[in-house]
Amino acid sequence: MIRIYGIANCDTMKKAFAWLQANAIEYQFHDFKRAGLDAQLLDAWIDRVGWEALLNRRGMMWRRLDERTKQSIDQESARAVMLSTPSIIKRPVLASDGQLTIGFSAEIYQALLKKSRV
Repeated sequence: MIRIYGIANCDTMKKAFAWLQANAIEYQFHDFKRAGLDAQLLDAWIDRVGWEALLNRRGMMWRRLDERTKQSIDQESARAVMLSTPSIIKRPVLASDGQLTIGFSAEIYQALLKKSRV
């Protein structure tokens, strides 16, 4: 089963949802704002892709962080920030058949989900 993580009102999430629906791909949505984020799941993501790939340094939540936190960010502090404010994670996070994709790209989704259908 394909699982997509993020927040519902994010424009990038909406693009991913639209692409999945247009391609008749079933998925489960995990809304960070409603369901939060499990520490073990985040740790698995960090082990897989690294904390830098997950941390959205372009978004509003990053801009809201104090300068001291931004300047001294490392894996431990990034993990703490992502657990307390999951909407700072780049979106969407798509998990399918052991694969993990961060962000939305129609080409990457096409390649990833083509493999999972074979």
